[in-house]
Amino acid sequence: MDPSIRLHQLLPLVERQHAVIEQLRARHPKLTTAAQLAELVGVSSRTIERDTVRLREAGIPLEVVTGAHGGYRIASRDRDCQVRLTPGEVSALLAALVAIGPYSSATAQSVFAKLTVALGPEDLPGLTPP
Repeated sequence: MDPSIRLHQLLPLVERQHAVIEQLRARHPKLTTAAQLAELVGVSSRTIERDTVRLREAGIPLEVVTGAHGGYRIASRDRDCQVRLTPGEVSALLAALVAIGPYSSATAQSVFAKLTVALGPEDLPGLTPP
């Protein structure tokens, strides 16, 4: 974790970065300026600039176009993402969602439900399938 981020700042940061990614994904392939993102997310343009640096450093495929008609754009897929995860990876994602609040957004609720089903009773110690 970035040492400049304190624990009490983590939840708003995660929620905001999720909102930025969702806004960019929804607007793809159009470019979105920092000012537009700031208005949509409810923060300053400088906060958006810092968030986009963090997202790019984390490996999010974020394109930055400079100039008068510049902005940000994120790669978007036209189909659902097909990812294979181990039960341990699913557990790690579920723990992260629980930490930030699995009901903080409709998307978080949806992925929480899918991951919970993916983990399945056969993967949970002490539980047997019906």
